[in-house]
Amino acid sequence: MATQIGEGKSLTELVISWEALPEDFQLEDKPVENTSQPVLAGALREILELAGFIQPQMLIASNFALCATLNGQFIAKAPDWIYVATVNQNLGERKSYTPNLEGDIPAIVMEFISDSDGGEYSVKRTYPPGKWFFYEQILKVPIYIIFDPNGGLLEFYQLENGRYELQQPNSDGLHWIDSMRLFLGTWQGTKEARTGYWLRWWDESGNLLPWAVERVEQESQRAEQERQRAEQERDRAEQESQRAEQERQQKEKLIAYLQSQGIDPDTLLSE
Repeated sequence: MATQIGEGKSLTELVISWEALPEDFQLEDKPVENTSQPVLAGALREILELAGFIQPQMLIASNFALCATLNGQFIAKAPDWIYVATVNQNLGERKSYTPNLEGDIPAIVMEFISDSDGGEYSVKRTYPPGKWFFYEQILKVPIYIIFDPNGGLLEFYQLENGRYELQQPNSDGLHWIDSMRLFLGTWQGTKEARTGYWLRWWDESGNLLPWAVERVEQESQRAEQERQRAEQERDRAEQESQRAEQERQQKEKLIAYLQSQGIDPDTLLSE
């Protein structure tokens, strides 16, 4: 299947097709990766797994070949994180993905800035085309996200009339992703010995979805709260028992006193 796109008579016509990546193809667009990138990508997936979001037909991956064929030449980019709602086949190991041929166009593509060459913003259309041009004009990915882990800047672009338009967050600093029914935003803190900015998911009600370590902490806190509640209940029961014992002792003393005075306590207590 081929698609032709053009932006004017002065620009070369681009013919796009969707073909399987050859076994001997070498990925030219090697990701510029630092130690933070796989941690950031893994943290995003972890939250979705724990929330029960990920389904067998979905593809959520990072740093592997996202492919298309442009004017008979294979192109592969290695985004830092992608989400595809439906793929035709659920493969255990996948080294590449070709949209339309193997399933849906990715709903979201993310790039984490790790250098200063600005490749994430490249609109170069000659072979090999820049990332921005590839995602916007060739794949037509609906949402393109550029995130700076060092400064915490999140740029959220949405495809509108064939062009990426920068979207503003809501009053809580979050971006709604309708295809996922989730919010995406930034969070500052520490995970896996990394302290800094992270991308996080929030549910429809604006509740932050936790990582595994946070779930453990929450369960621990709930267990401690339950222990304290049980202890307070025991204390109240003990106090009630002590109060009842005091009343019993006082009643016995009163009965003994009345009897010492020749008064029948049953007569008085029954009145």
